Amino acid sequence: MARLNVLKTYKIYIGGQFPRTESGRYYELKNKKQETLANVCLSSRKDFRNAVVAARAAFGSWSARSAFNRSQILYRIAEMLEGRKTQFTEELLLQGLSSRAAETEIQQSIDRLVHYAGWCDKYQQLFSSVNPVASSHFNFSVPEPTGVVSVIAPEKSSLLGLISCIAPVIAGGNTCVVLASETLPLCSVTFSEVLATSDLPGGVVNILTGTSNELHDHFSSHMDVNAIIYCRDNKEELKKIMENSSLNVKRSMNWNKDWTKDENQNPYLIFDLQEIKTTWHPIENIGIGGAKY
Repeated sequence: MARLNVLKTYKIYIGGQFPRTESGRYYELKNKKQETLANVCLSSRKDFRNAVVAARAAFGSWSARSAFNRSQILYRIAEMLEGRKTQFTEELLLQGLSSRAAETEIQQSIDRLVHYAGWCDKYQQLFSSVNPVASSHFNFSVPEPTGVVSVIAPEKSSLLGLISCIAPVIAGGNTCVVLASETLPLCSVTFSEVLATSDLPGGVVNILTGTSNELHDHFSSHMDVNAIIYCRDNKEELKKIMENSSLNVKRSMNWNKDWTKDENQNPYLIFDLQEIKTTWHPIENIGIGGAKY
């Protein structure tokens, strides 16, 4: 008798754990021949709310970590991805890429993580300033992470687009909730397995699968989300997201880019998710004999 394959159920990733969606729903992912590749969770509003809670809980400790430590962790993610290239290649092939295209996408994804690992302890120097003032004070302006970021990842890029959106978010000390591609979700869930074994604290990155039509309103209107990044080409959906995001004046960004081009990896994407904090510090004048005045 012909053997039935045991298909993997791709779970969501919230708070460092792999729960099934609370609704119990899923959809069958099929290839061009209409063969079922996997069962994929169909996330709900409750899943998104749980992910935001996890991201907020993780924000304090992640943003307080040293830039060097964040750099180490991003580099570790790249190492782990390098070690699982075969698995990611198989999933990219299942989703319709050629062997050459799959190899290129994985290599670019690894290189992108290394790129942002290198920027973790450098963007502050680039975007900070010492401001001239007319009193005996130092006046510093420094970037600080904005908080919890919701990301609607590219629909047409299974791995590279996902990583290109996540890396600058967490490199800058933010946490995020990501909606993966609906038609190409396999690598996104497998990438969450890489994150779970790469020293990244639970809750820093949370990955959901499901439909944009059902979830994008919640991604953009949730009052505890500080910024939203939209990476798809549906202009009507983008317009609705921009309108919803004004409810709590969260930042709204359209990152609909060709992620295969090197110019679309840069520290300005990190800066998009930073807030500038200005501080004053008095200058102690030392007079004759060491007296301070």
